Amino acid sequence: MKSYDTVTEAINGLKARGYNIDFNIAFDKLVCSDNNNISLHPDEFEITEVHRFEGDSNPDDEDVVYAIESKDGKYKGIITSAFGLYADPVSDKIIQKLAMHK
Repeated sequence: MKSYDTVTEAINGLKARGYNIDFNIAFDKLVCSDNNNISLHPDEFEITEVHRFEGDSNPDDEDVVYAIESKDGKYKGIITSAFGLYADPVSDKIIQKLAMHK
């Protein structure tokens, strides 16, 4: 797995390797409304890479970039800012799937 120094570098690197869908969490699934309304439930995707970034002086600078791939190989994308997901209503299955990769 490639290592990155910044969130931007990770996102650009993953996009260059085909992770072009920007996923968002919508309670019990990952969605991308910009791309034919793609939605993936926890049992339909795998997390293929995790890149964690910690702020040197400010905890607000913490971020995680997840590389996501559908199990059928059709979709590859990214989720960012997972630290903030616990503030939003998210299903237990999504939290478990993301938390096991922290």
